[in-house]
Formats: sequence, structure tokens, C-alpha cells
Amino acid sequence: MIKQVPLEELRMRMEQFRTIMNQYNPEWEMAVIFSKINIYYFTGTMPEGMLLIPREDDAVLWVRRSFERAKDESLFPSIRPMNSYRDAVGSYKDIPDTIYLETEFVPFAMYQRFQKYFPFKNVKPLDMVVAKLRSVKSAYELEIMEQAGEVHKRVLEERVPEILQEGMSEAELATKLYSIMVEEGHQGISRFSMFDTEMVIGHICFGESSIYPTSFNGPGGCYGLSPAVPLLGSRERRLKKGDLVFIDVACGVDGYHTDKTMTYMFGSPLPDGAVEEHKRCVDIQNKIALMLKPGEIPASIYKDIMDSLDTRFLENFMGFGNRRVKFLGHGIGLQVDEMPVIAEGFNEPLREGMVLALEPKKGIENVGMVGIENTFIVTEQGGKCITGDNPGLIPLY
Repeated sequence: MIKQVPLEELRMRMEQFRTIMNQYNPEWEMAVIFSKINIYYFTGTMPEGMLLIPREDDAVLWVRRSFERAKDESLFPSIRPMNSYRDAVGSYKDIPDTIYLETEFVPFAMYQRFQKYFPFKNVKPLDMVVAKLRSVKSAYELEIMEQAGEVHKRVLEERVPEILQEGMSEAELATKLYSIMVEEGHQGISRFSMFDTEMVIGHICFGESSIYPTSFNGPGGCYGLSPAVPLLGSRERRLKKGDLVFIDVACGVDGYHTDKTMTYMFGSPLPDGAVEEHKRCVDIQNKIALMLKPGEIPASIYKDIMDSLDTRFLENFMGFGNRRVKFLGHGIGLQVDEMPVIAEGFNEPLREGMVLALEPKKGIENVGMVGIENTFIVTEQGGKCITGDNPGLIPLY
């Protein structure tokens, strides 16, 4: 049976979109959405096509493939078929000079094909408006994310310890973990807004692999399968006694993700110094979580935390060597990397219903990446964790 996004939910999102557009772009006349993730957010289906939103008329989902599936899946009021943009343009008497598009997503060739039939003169970005809208989750969305968090907790805190075996490769663990996650309810794919980012499952690392350089914008690293596939576990690196096991994966249910990192000590304890650095990262996570209240400023949270850390601890904090990231947490939802971000420059106050993944981590030479990550809902009482409370470095010896 198809699980449909409720019509009331879709109507609320479109109304909120129009309100934010009127606030930030009072002159707007027409907006067009092409990305399947945003189309899904507004319509409850993700076909190839476009969602065209005139200011003074009803929004229409124009579907190239598959119209029949879109009608089955979606309660969106107006869904029409099209073979090309030519089929859609005839329904609009006037095309405004300026159209708002997802400039972070639309390739130039797509832009040209669209403009051929919709002869607008100027384009303005739509991305920030949609990001602001999506950053605050409804009760419907939060319920789904809590389901994802339960799957995440069960898999990483309970099931992973059962499958770790000496001699297994990172790639073997990745395939077993993927199977278990799907079995437990994971949707089988993790989606990112970062341009040209591929992620099969996440960072599955033994020891020093977790601090190996990657192009991925996160504190952890990964050897990968090869230069062509740098973000999956290695076939060569095998688990041995004394290894730190580092697993940083997203989990999705019905489109919505949570993010979680769990660490394990396999065969023997880690050095005392590494354990202490890990505990400090956990303390930082808990301190940030207390600040996740409506009205708090992400940039101020970031500054408060970073200013409280001594120079020694800051070395290799949030990365390793010269590959370090400048954030402590990120929004999450239909994509793993959403707004807001706990970082400099993010000065809009937190709002109740925002969801953030907090991930204080620290690279340690010859050991790997210690630290933690969990997903939290912003509430009046502070961050509510939905992915479990295990502090990590689970002993397996």
C-alpha cells in the first residue's frame, strides 16, 4: 500500500512557501522547481518534471515520467502530463521577465531547454527560500525522523557489535551493515545537497583509515575502494585486535534521514589518551545539545564552544592534519546536509522543530577518529536526541 503525504501537509508547505517568498522576494511572479527532492517535498512524489508555481494561480506539477505513478502516489491537487516544456507553456498567458529557479541545482543545458519555451529574461535564486522552509520540520516529518532514529540506534548500538569479526575487511563490514540497515527499515539510499556527492552508505573505517584524506566535507576520512570510489570501505584494510572501528552513516525512512556516528574498541582498549579525547568530544556534544533551544544563534553556539577549547585540544579537532571542517553540526531532513549549520555566519535564530546532527570529533595519529554524532530536535528544553544515548567506544573484547 502506498504511503501518501497527507494533503493537509502539502497545502501547509505551499502556503508557507508563498509566505516566505512574499517576505524575501515581494516582487516575485513565478517560481519553478526541478529537483526531485524539492518536488517530493511539495507534492509527495518525485517524477521527472517540474513544479511550476505562479504567484497569482495554483501550482501545477508537470510530469514527463511517470504521470501514472505520480497520480497514484500524490494527493497534490494539480498534476498534468507533458512530453516537453512546450506542452506546459501553453497554459500560461504571460511569462514574467524574471523567474525564480534552484540555481544550485539546474544545469546550464536544462536552463537553456527550459528558456527556449519559457522566454524569460532574468533568473533569481530560489534555493535559500526552500532551504529556510525545509529547515523547520512539521509534526508529520518529525514522526518519520524519529522512526529513522530508532532504526539507527538499534543497528549501530545493538547489531553492529554482533557482526564485527577479526579479519573482515572494511568493505565486507559495509555490505553486511547495509543489509542489516535495510532489513531494519532503512530506505537504502542517503541523499546530499552537496554538488556531485555520492554516498553508498557512509564511512566504514578501521583504525587510521578514518583519518585518511577525502574530498567529502566532514571530519572523518576513509581509504575507499579505489581512487574512483573513495567513500566506501577498503577491501584490503582488515579488522585486527586493538583497532578503533569508526562508523559514520545516515539512515533514511520515507525520505527523511538521521545521522549518527558510533565507535567501537575491538579486541583491546584504546590508549588512555585517546579515550579521554573521545570523552571530551561526547561532553562537547552534550553541551551543544543543551543550547539547541528556539532563539539561540548557531554562530554564537559555535563561537562559545570553540572559544572554550584549549590550543592542545583544538589540534586535529574536527578533522586531521590540514583537512579540518569549520562546523560542529548541521541540519538534516530529506537530505543529510541541510540548514541550519552550527558554524560562523549562521546568524538566524534556531526555531522549534529544526533538526540538527551534532558531530564533535577529533583525529588521533595512529589511532583514528574518535568522537560522536547524534541527531537532535530543537525544543524549548534543549536538543532532544532521537538516535540513542550510547557514548561510543563500545568495548568488544
